[in-house]
Amino acid sequence: MNARWLLAIACIVLAAGGGYLAGRGGVTLHSDPAATPPGAGERKVLYYRNPMGLPDTSPVPKKDPMGMDYIPVYEGEDRASNAGEIQLSTAKVQRIGVRTERARRAPLQRSVRAAGRIEADERRIATITAKFDGYIERLLVDATGQGLRRGQPLFEFYSPELVSAQREYLIATQGIAQLNAAAESAQDGMRQLAASSLARLRNWDIADEQLRALAQTGTVQRTWPLRSPAAGIVTEKRAVQGMRFMPGEVLYRVADLSSVWMLAEVFERDAGLVSAGLPATVTIDAYPGRVFSGAITYVYPTLTRETRTVPVRIELANPDGLLKPGMFAAVELAIAAGAAVVTVPASAVIDSGVRRVVLVDLGEGRFTPRAVKLGASDGERVEILEGVGDGEPVVVAANFLIDAESNLQAALAGFGDAVASPAPVAHRALGRVDAVDADVGTAMVTHEPVTSLNWPAMTMQFVAANETVLAALRPGAPIDFEFVERGPGEWVITAVTPAATDRARNEP
Repeated sequence: MNARWLLAIACIVLAAGGGYLAGRGGVTLHSDPAATPPGAGERKVLYYRNPMGLPDTSPVPKKDPMGMDYIPVYEGEDRASNAGEIQLSTAKVQRIGVRTERARRAPLQRSVRAAGRIEADERRIATITAKFDGYIERLLVDATGQGLRRGQPLFEFYSPELVSAQREYLIATQGIAQLNAAAESAQDGMRQLAASSLARLRNWDIADEQLRALAQTGTVQRTWPLRSPAAGIVTEKRAVQGMRFMPGEVLYRVADLSSVWMLAEVFERDAGLVSAGLPATVTIDAYPGRVFSGAITYVYPTLTRETRTVPVRIELANPDGLLKPGMFAAVELAIAAGAAVVTVPASAVIDSGVRRVVLVDLGEGRFTPRAVKLGASDGERVEILEGVGDGEPVVVAANFLIDAESNLQAALAGFGDAVASPAPVAHRALGRVDAVDADVGTAMVTHEPVTSLNWPAMTMQFVAANETVLAALRPGAPIDFEFVERGPGEWVITAVTPAATDRARNEP
């Protein structure tokens, strides 16, 4: 009878071990071959791990709360021969597309990329106003966006002040001619009056040719044209036909767009790399494939708090008028290359947010992770300050898949460490079973003081180690039991014998 039971148990253990190995066929961990005995059936079960991958192990077979059997871990599978290493078969290396490249010393051609917008050159913006009051009789430039040339008439206006000033000037010039025979003092007074009237007209920006025409004809003009003092594009028009304007009132704004600014927003981390005179390459979505060249003329001394960027000004020639204020633009600033440094492709770096790792190829399908300290980057390659030396091969493709294998190995190594810890200490106590929950395998037990744990008498919940132990726990029965702490606060009954009173009741 006992032989048959032993044979059945052996068959179950072998079947469970075979199913586990079949399920693990896709992953080959780097382990010490000497630690695995030649015969698979002779391997020793070290512990049982949670089937869902949770950090929970058991020295004996058990089920998880969902009824799934814990998976046996055999001797030789608990850890790799070298901590942190992982080994893949040649077929798997080819299947996942592992590609390596050697770290090499090279100068980094750094560049700073930023976004910005096109703006008019502030030094080329003119505001057109009048220095006297008047009325617009006829509007000549009547639309925003209209191009202007210097001296072009904007509108014709009537001004009572201008009419009075013309009359004073004409009276003074006529008086000078009529006082040729008069005393010198009278002639000087009339000449001063004429000069004062002429200066007043000139201060009102009346053109010299208009003044000469006034002197030649001797006729007071009712309306005069107001001419543009600058060439450019009308960006703002406030003048309306028939309106009255006052001295200093803005009537037009004109911008010369033959040269424009790009205001780029450079990230705070790159602010120390840019300076005036740095060449810039500007591209605009509206003109694919076309590049506009310029240079930084000014780095603003302020930081934009909302975006944590520093504005820089780039001047761009715009003879064709393609660059329009308000356009979005991208700029690339070329930074001069420095000395040669150890570099690897940017794809070789695995950044977890906490640390940066590079996988080094040890050959024969073996890889090891190296924590690295990074320096500058040009977008394609990154400087390695610590962790990898010149000439070492690093993984540049499929490194995330290898890292996943490494994480699995680290988890299994943790299971092995848990088994290597001291075995749980067994404790013994007398008590009485109050209630049993067969569905979850627990029992409420009122026990006497436990000297080994310094416990007083109390009622608490215990977990049954297996079905045999659970069957021995009958509500109301006094018991003599052993228990251990399998996890923090998890107390497991491993053995049960009837208490003295219960044994005496059952003896014939």
